[in-house]
Amino acid sequence: MGMSVTTSIATEDDAERILKLQFLCYQSEAELYGDWGIEPLTQTLDSLRTELKERHVLVARLGDEVVGSVRGWMDADGVGRIGRLCVHPRMQRHGLGTRLVRAMEQTLAAGDQPVRAYRLFTGHRSIGNLRLYQRLGYRQTEVEEVSGRLSFVAMEKPVPQLAATA
Repeated sequence: MGMSVTTSIATEDDAERILKLQFLCYQSEAELYGDWGIEPLTQTLDSLRTELKERHVLVARLGDEVVGSVRGWMDADGVGRIGRLCVHPRMQRHGLGTRLVRAMEQTLAAGDQPVRAYRLFTGHRSIGNLRLYQRLGYRQTEVEEVSGRLSFVAMEKPVPQLAATA
């Protein structure tokens, strides 16, 4: 019988494993855009450790192995920001990315500040990512040209406000 994938809050002990997974996962993005200097590939262990202290970081584990990760935080406008979703290549297309994004949405919604929307971005050529986010209810809000090779597609998912009851 196989092991189940579990999702939990990342700890400082996970930092190196998250960074290695991130490096592995973003290789295909770097190749897609012809840019090996993208921030996920150049992030330092120290800056990731800082993120672990300042932001929400979730990991998916298969046994002791970190096979997925996602980060999130609330901005001053009540927007839950979601980023750095990565799933080990051998674990992709099994719903793990969906589970991680939904878990981060729930984590942000459980915080002290009400969430009015969730926002994330991906590269314009990252068709699989765009499809995933659209399936999860995200809609394109803008496109920002970063370079001749890369544009970021910003996507947002509004949070329905419950009607006040009298």
